[in-house]
Amino acid sequence: MFENLNEKLEKSFKLLKGQGKITEVNVAETLKEVRRALLNADVNYKIAKSFTEKVKEKALGQNVLLSVKPGDIMVKIVHDELAELMGGTSVDINIQGNPAVILISGLQGSGKTTFSGKLAKYLKEKKGKNPLLVAGDVYRPAAIDQLKILGEQIGVPVYTEEIKNPVKIAKNAIKLAKESGQDIVIIDTAGRLAVDKVMMKEISDIKDEVKPQEILFVVDSMTGQDAVNTAKEFNDKLDFDGVVLTKLDGDTRGGAALSIRSVVTKPIKFVSTGEKMEAIDVFHPERMADRILGMGDIVSLVERAQEQFDEDDAKKLQKKLAKNQFSFNDFLKQIHQIKKMGNLKDLAGMIPGMGKAVKDMDVDDDAFKQIEAIIYSMTPAERETPAILNGSRRRRLAEGSGSKIQDVNRLIKQFDEMRKMMRMVSSGKKLNQVIGNMRRR
Repeated sequence: MFENLNEKLEKSFKLLKGQGKITEVNVAETLKEVRRALLNADVNYKIAKSFTEKVKEKALGQNVLLSVKPGDIMVKIVHDELAELMGGTSVDINIQGNPAVILISGLQGSGKTTFSGKLAKYLKEKKGKNPLLVAGDVYRPAAIDQLKILGEQIGVPVYTEEIKNPVKIAKNAIKLAKESGQDIVIIDTAGRLAVDKVMMKEISDIKDEVKPQEILFVVDSMTGQDAVNTAKEFNDKLDFDGVVLTKLDGDTRGGAALSIRSVVTKPIKFVSTGEKMEAIDVFHPERMADRILGMGDIVSLVERAQEQFDEDDAKKLQKKLAKNQFSFNDFLKQIHQIKKMGNLKDLAGMIPGMGKAVKDMDVDDDAFKQIEAIIYSMTPAERETPAILNGSRRRRLAEGSGSKIQDVNRLIKQFDEMRKMMRMVSSGKKLNQVIGNMRRR
């Protein structure tokens, strides 16, 4: 995500490296490259021009401290302007109402149906709500089936009808929600391959009839500037409340994220990466600016980790580590928690400085598959007491998991090293001392 933009912005900042102060000449050279980077990322030309003019004005008016390098000052100014361009602060979704009705709009293929499922899971698990999903796309049979499958996965009921009248379906769904105690109704509407009058009238009719508390426009980030133009047309008709950017894990140039807020003057409320139901995040402009500039997003990473964190489990784990009883069962549980946090490459990119390191790496989401297969091939006794894994047992594990004996040996060795390191950390030793001990082995 934003890898090319990050790379080009970094090159532009290098023009100030070694400069003693900010001048009109070196600022002009830097901002010429910044504008080129934004245009290359498919940012609207007028927005890119306005952005660089604001940065120039702030940079030339900056009182430069002797201890602060001009390049660092420029990065800070660009960071702040990027955050402002994308809205400045995060904006919450409106879920007030009984029930609160959320209307999902967008073109076909933008990821509306998948996002509807993700939003239902998010509101159920993080907001304590009791949502009802509504299959309002009556033209694409696969959309109804897809929503039913997603509903089963996340434990949320899905309302469907055989009729071809989405307005009536929406009204009946809201009536049912009131009767059955559901406090959120999420209506997945039909999309088209392009904006057309029939589609716009239909969704306008649904809006007029059910009067939703929130209308979200879902847009595929990979469509670049076309996404911004489509958003404007939808906003002119619907006056939606917020934008959802999907497929941010793809080969997106980022133009939609940077342009859309300025064009429709509506906040980006959520971003979505990947197909997993957990892959949904509240949009934070400052954090996104951090990521665009290669600074990572450690706050979001910690938040994702905390969502999987159980205090009681942590205390039990601490005791086991102190007694050197950390087992393969514990290891397996940690793997499952990491997988729930989202796409592995995306997670690595949240660590400051790691974005560039993993840019060209093929980080497979099935990276743990072989490890899990080997652990699942173990008996309960072997998982709890790794010391009993002798040669014959290891050969059996290799055969049972479809692995090589070298893979099994490597896993057991790595597990043993990790257990020793975790025990040392839990006993209060400093991290640099732990690393030193690991290197000497």
